[in-house]
Amino acid sequence: MAHDAAMIGQLRSLLQLTQTEIQIARVRVAQARTEAVGRELRQNAENAERRSAAITRELQRLGGVADVVTPLVGRLAAVLKGTFEQVEPVDEAILGDLLLEHQLHDRATYLRALAEAAHDTSVRALADRLIGAHRATVEWLTTVLAEHALGGPPALRATPMQAVAGGVTRAVNYPVRFARDQVNRALGRVQRTGEQVRAGATEVAGKAAQFSENARDVLVTGRDASLERAEHVARAQGDAATARSVHETRAELGGLEASELPIADYDRLGAAEVVQAVKQLGTVDELNQVVHYEEAHKNRSSVVSAAQTRHAALAQEVVGLR
Repeated sequence: MAHDAAMIGQLRSLLQLTQTEIQIARVRVAQARTEAVGRELRQNAENAERRSAAITRELQRLGGVADVVTPLVGRLAAVLKGTFEQVEPVDEAILGDLLLEHQLHDRATYLRALAEAAHDTSVRALADRLIGAHRATVEWLTTVLAEHALGGPPALRATPMQAVAGGVTRAVNYPVRFARDQVNRALGRVQRTGEQVRAGATEVAGKAAQFSENARDVLVTGRDASLERAEHVARAQGDAATARSVHETRAELGGLEASELPIADYDRLGAAEVVQAVKQLGTVDELNQVVHYEEAHKNRSSVVSAAQTRHAALAQEVVGLR
């Protein structure tokens, strides 16, 4: 009886945490960089629903009273977590998800020990299932966190508020302000290059404050031309550090020319050919250049997914998962 009571207690805790997990997975769907990641997150939520149902069945089998409060508490916890993390950097949100999965994994491990002691094969089988599921999720979240650390195209995008909180350079909801700030920063570093460049910086920055969303395409075109000019002038002046900084900014904005990408004849290749070439890229910078260019131009989901998958493999190497 003591073992049964302990198992019931752990099953209740697992049920509450699983309900939180379900809701968080649904929130994360909106942050998925690619449709493939979105499908995976939706599948995770559905799998968690099934785990929740299995936990409930074991509770009932052991004589646990039907609990309508615990699932509600779990859902409320997810809502609160989703609300508070909007003022946190995206890496803190992922760390919170990782903490939840570790709790689920550790409680499932304890549940298995209790089931062994009670000789309860049904609960032990459920615990094994939970341990496997949460171990896989821990590895996935660890990979996402490593992707974020490496600075490449992660599986999850930051929300606009998280982008601001984390100092992310791509302000999703404020493209005009973002363009203005980037042009100011980049062109401000090439003051020695003459009055023409300084005048270009002033013109672009001034217009950025006035243009509406309907004029965004015009602004982007001017921004890209100004940044390309700034990089060219910096190189001509022998200022390699400034040229490199401006080049990185252009890459982040998707403003590179196709000829500057690490894949030869990029614009002449079909999606399948680009996907194969992406698999051979060996650095995060190269992957970023391709992803930002692709998202700014053709936006082919297969190419972006391939780049994200390649980046995940590099991240797993960094954290020792491969």
